[in-house]
Amino acid sequence: MIPDFVSDLRKAVGPDCLLWLPGVVGVVLDEHGQVLLQRRSAAGLWTPLSGILEPGEAPAAGVAREVAEETGVRVVVERLAAVTSSPPVRHGNGDRAQYLELVFACRPADPGQEPRVCDDESVEVGWFALDALPPMSERMRELIGLVEKDEPQAWFAPSP
Repeated sequence: MIPDFVSDLRKAVGPDCLLWLPGVVGVVLDEHGQVLLQRRSAAGLWTPLSGILEPGEAPAAGVAREVAEETGVRVVVERLAAVTSSPPVRHGNGDRAQYLELVFACRPADPGQEPRVCDDESVEVGWFALDALPPMSERMRELIGLVEKDEPQAWFAPSP
C-alpha cells in the first residue's frame, strides 16, 4: 500500500523523480533461531519485513507496526543492527525510489505466534531456519546476516 504522503509527493513530482524515502527492515528471529519472512506480492521475492516510515513516526515504532500489519506478529524491537541504502528501484506502477534503510533486530513479543498474510503486500509469510532460507536476493541474505551476527553496534558502510 502506498502511504498517502508518498501519493501526494507523486502528484507533485511525477513517477520519474527518484524519491529518497525512509524505510525500516525488521529481521525477526524467534527462540528457535528461525527468521520471519514474507514473499512479496509485487515481485514474488522472499524478504524480511519492511516498509516506509510515516512522517514523524519513530523508527522502532514503525518497524513494529510494519511487522504487525503484514504478519499479525507483535514484536519487541531489540536493537538497530544496520543503516543501509537500497539500490534505486522502479516499482511496478512506474514510480522510482531509493530507501534509507534502518535494519532492526526484533523478536516475537509472544513466542509461538503464527504469522498470517494480513494485507495485499504479501502472498505468503512464514518462519524459516537460517540454514534453509527460501530463494531471495543476496542483499536480503546479507541484511539477515548482519542481524544474526548480533554485534553491539550498528553496521554501516564506511565512508570512502
